[in-house]
Amino acid sequence: MSRKPWDLAFTAEPEEVGALRRLMRLHLGAWGLHDVTDVAQLCVSELVSNVITHVGPGTPVRLMVSMNSAHLRIEVHDPDTRALPTLMEAGSDSEGGRGMALVDAVADRWGVLLRPDRKVTWCELETGLATPNGHVGGVRVTRAEALLSLYAAARLPRQVTSGTLSAALAEEAAIYVITDLLHWLRAHGCDAEEVLDRAQTHFEVQIAEGRGLPC
Repeated sequence: MSRKPWDLAFTAEPEEVGALRRLMRLHLGAWGLHDVTDVAQLCVSELVSNVITHVGPGTPVRLMVSMNSAHLRIEVHDPDTRALPTLMEAGSDSEGGRGMALVDAVADRWGVLLRPDRKVTWCELETGLATPNGHVGGVRVTRAEALLSLYAAARLPRQVTSGTLSAALAEEAAIYVITDLLHWLRAHGCDAEEVLDRAQTHFEVQIAEGRGLPC
């Protein structure tokens, strides 16, 4: 899976925070990083809110999201090199000072870089990936991709131009795999619908186990 860096320039306003959270969920969903989406949304909210609070509404800001090895890296760029984020211990009745404390609590690491024309507040989140473009899901997903690659090469030879499948081609290959398996089951006198139901049950159990949920 290719996870190319992306960035967005915007104006720091309170009403932008919700849109940024939705955008993060959309992009991380496309990257297959569902397990870190909630934490990433929290970090984006707090980093941008920190700019709004300490630099000011209307500040031109740039959000940059990328992979740094197996970590998800989130950067917020703003032009004020004097207002530096500070990790404060906010009291239970305090209305402020919690932003960077929350980021510190959920991120693997965070920091601030000073450039001649801006500062960059960043944080990195553990994804569980082995490589930046690796799969979430371990050996099951690796096996499936090998099978899909074979099917795509056989059924879609004109569309497969490299060793890496696009999401669209992989989905189309998956449909061919499932369809052929249903034909095989029918030819051998098996109940295809029952097999599909059992496969769906196995899938749901494995998902629940992966998330630490009761089966």
